[in-house]
Amino acid sequence: MTIARSFVIAAAAAAALQAGTAQAAMKTQWIDYKQGDTQLSGYLIYDDAVQGKQPAVLMEHDRSGLSEDSLKDAMLIAKLGYVVFAEDIFGKGVVPKSVPEMTELITIYNNDRPLMRARTLAGFDVLKAQPMVDPGKLVAVGYCFGGTVGIELIETGAPLLGFVSVHGSFRNFAPEAAKNIKGRVLILHGAEDAVAPMEELNAVISQFRAAKVDFEVNLYSGTTHGFTHPQNPSEVRADAQYKVAMARFLKDLLGQ
Repeated sequence: MTIARSFVIAAAAAAALQAGTAQAAMKTQWIDYKQGDTQLSGYLIYDDAVQGKQPAVLMEHDRSGLSEDSLKDAMLIAKLGYVVFAEDIFGKGVVPKSVPEMTELITIYNNDRPLMRARTLAGFDVLKAQPMVDPGKLVAVGYCFGGTVGIELIETGAPLLGFVSVHGSFRNFAPEAAKNIKGRVLILHGAEDAVAPMEELNAVISQFRAAKVDFEVNLYSGTTHGFTHPQNPSEVRADAQYKVAMARFLKDLLGQ
């Protein structure tokens, strides 16, 4: 074996080892914080093998709260190369177990938008304060109920480069608030979504157009609400395609 070939093999082995070490270095931790008098607890994921400030994503959970599925969504995003903070809207330890309980919880915040905004801004502040986070490279991603939360967040004028809505819902936004959006918006939506039908999607698009928001919509045919838990072949396709679209959007805004 030549010296040159030995060097190449050794370098490849070192690179593989380094990649394995970096993957093994993914850290998770719960962070307690407050909004007013309410105790909250969010889930932080980051790779401590990465040096320097990193781009980050604030994840808005769906109606299940910080459930096992929500934490899996957060890890999916983190593995794209970002610090992720899955913020807590419902309160520390509040993970609804039934659909009626979920509906009751999200109704509280859907009917009290100032509370929703205060709750999401509290989590945003926690993410910005993390020592490994570059505060100039922040994006939010919201699933289902988190789609509403995320739009309320960006309509406060929060300094986000963008927001991704994954089968989000779009009711009762203040039409004039869209003018406060500073970043880009990507909406990934099922064409047959009865929870957030096309009429609601078209209404929020009209608000974005009037405010000259930089937005994009990917509409998936044959796809209902919650397509990240696919129930038919069209939703299997949508589940795969949304991940590609989200990764591309995040890379455009944040790099990695």
